[in-house]
Amino acid sequence: MNKIEISSLDDERVLPFASLTDRQLRSVAGLIIVESPKVILSALEAGIEPVALLCEHRHIEGDASEIIARCPEMPVYTGPRELLASLTGYQLTRGVLCAMRRPQQPTLADICRDASRITVIDGVCDTTNIGAIFRSAAALGIDGLVLTPTSCDPLNRRAIRVSMGTVFKLPWCMASGDTYSALRAQGFKIAALALSEDSVSVDDPALLAEPRLALVLGTEGDGLSHQAIDGADYVARIPMSRGVDSLNVAAASAVAFYVAGRR
Repeated sequence: MNKIEISSLDDERVLPFASLTDRQLRSVAGLIIVESPKVILSALEAGIEPVALLCEHRHIEGDASEIIARCPEMPVYTGPRELLASLTGYQLTRGVLCAMRRPQQPTLADICRDASRITVIDGVCDTTNIGAIFRSAAALGIDGLVLTPTSCDPLNRRAIRVSMGTVFKLPWCMASGDTYSALRAQGFKIAALALSEDSVSVDDPALLAEPRLALVLGTEGDGLSHQAIDGADYVARIPMSRGVDSLNVAAASAVAFYVAGRR
């Protein structure tokens, strides 16, 4: 084990954990930060390359032991809990963080090749919602995800943790150009989840009978734009009661994925 004791917050070797922003991690260092032993192990199982580990003393022989055993050459930076909390700006979840190489993402064509159910995430910028959508997608039969540039990065530290590592299990990509046209070229029909006078229920038989279907989810506040809705083949709604007109986007995604996944 390559254990390195940290005694100063100015040590350049721990900059990825301490002071680099998500944008710097992504565009400059090419790294992601993965939090908690279970999620780190999930990333390792998906083939994500580890770079360095940061953990409390007590976790070297505890929660981090399996990770260290699997990556014996990886530097393990360690120190007391109080120091590491000051270093990262937050209490470590179960005392373990891992810096890993950012994986290369597939193309939209790669994602669509063998898929029958795709999700388009349009302008969702809350990392917790992104992580929850990925977790539901993995559990409920979605084959891949496409995110618009206005959505947040699924490899943000918090999004990864909320997803419980499912961001490494499902293929996804960031969209470029006309996403609807690209999906239609792959044989997909587009279903926008929105409230509309001409909407159909999310369990409409015609909708579920589509062999290739892309479900489009909108922003947390305003939902999908009129342009996104007008460009879809279907507008689908989740039937509700007691005067409730909408759900949080993560909750709505779970309902829609469950229904669409019963193809």
